[in-house]
Amino acid sequence: MGCEVVWLKLQNHLLKLKGRSSVYLFSLLNIQHIYLEISRMPLSPQFKRNISRIIPFGLIWLFIGWFFTLSEALLPQTQEQQDATDIALNFPVFLFAAFSLTSLGLLVGTLETLVFQKRFQAYSFLRKILFKFMIYLAVMVLAISITYPTAASIEANSSFFDAEVWNKTSAFLLSPRFFNALLQLSFSLLLSLLYSAISENLGHHVLLNFYTGKYHKPVVEERIFMFLDMKQSTTIAEGLGHEAYFKLLQAYYEIMSDPIINSQGEVYQYIGDEVVITWSSKKGLMKNNCIECFREIKENLSRNAASFQEKYGVVPDFKAAIHLGEVTTGEIGALKKEVIYTGDVLNTTARVQALCNEKQADLLITEDLLKGLELPNELKQEFIGELPLKGKTQPVKLHKVYH
Repeated sequence: MGCEVVWLKLQNHLLKLKGRSSVYLFSLLNIQHIYLEISRMPLSPQFKRNISRIIPFGLIWLFIGWFFTLSEALLPQTQEQQDATDIALNFPVFLFAAFSLTSLGLLVGTLETLVFQKRFQAYSFLRKILFKFMIYLAVMVLAISITYPTAASIEANSSFFDAEVWNKTSAFLLSPRFFNALLQLSFSLLLSLLYSAISENLGHHVLLNFYTGKYHKPVVEERIFMFLDMKQSTTIAEGLGHEAYFKLLQAYYEIMSDPIINSQGEVYQYIGDEVVITWSSKKGLMKNNCIECFREIKENLSRNAASFQEKYGVVPDFKAAIHLGEVTTGEIGALKKEVIYTGDVLNTTARVQALCNEKQADLLITEDLLKGLELPNELKQEFIGELPLKGKTQPVKLHKVYH
């Protein structure tokens, strides 16, 4: 409701403005009906994740654009210093500039998230930045060529196709002002690409937590952990050799990406052929997300079995354990900061996972977790018993889950 009020106030303000520029801006920014339609849509975890990764790009471009725009506007200029290509910073122009910069940032974020991330995955960091920068440079030149005449028409309260507007645009494109604008946008782009690279390597959630300071002070929270381990990994590694085995691991972990995202999970750690996935208790229990993640990874591996067999001569499989409990979460490290979880739940989950072979189970869960789940009819669970675990005084009740 708050966003709707903001948009209504903005629209009322624009309606009070006189002239063609206000009509143009009003039509440009009248997206309330789009916002309302999107707010009613059930959004998938994949869509939410993409949106949460794209929005920071728009904010980076908006804030840096504001900084440069306001800096130039506030600097005193003599009559001789003023350029014929300058555009007066009135309210409609400022609003259009903010809208354009945010849109351009969101475009960069969309390309980074949905197009370039996988396409440039094999490139080194510097080559990746260089190639993407060249592509975006062409996009920025095109963007300036469109937004400048638009802003000039708003300033002059005239048509976009007015001869005076395009004479001014031609002069701008041949002036030092154009290269200055390109330099400013390049700075925003460079920060965006650095943000994208850091986010990709650290993980979006980890980077967001660092920025917000969520775990700057230790926090006690209830979380679900799944320890997922490849079966017969030592035999597979010996048969393939180090290089081929590493490529298999890359493909193996890539298979897990969508199921983890769809179940609203986060990768905590990759430990060789083992991955640790975590959820907040609310997200992990909702719709049995932690179990559904396991099932979807199994299904993805089954669908890609022929591809693995053709490339590596083997189809990887895995076993897993899932447990729920309290952990202390916080930033730690002097030379390198990390968000880590500490608590008995991690040790217990690791030890339960080690029992999978002995109990001939692909998935073992604890009774603490089972109490919060509503397993569908197609899934069966079998109580194994109260099993003592090394280092624990109280036995843990375990259940085997299977089709």
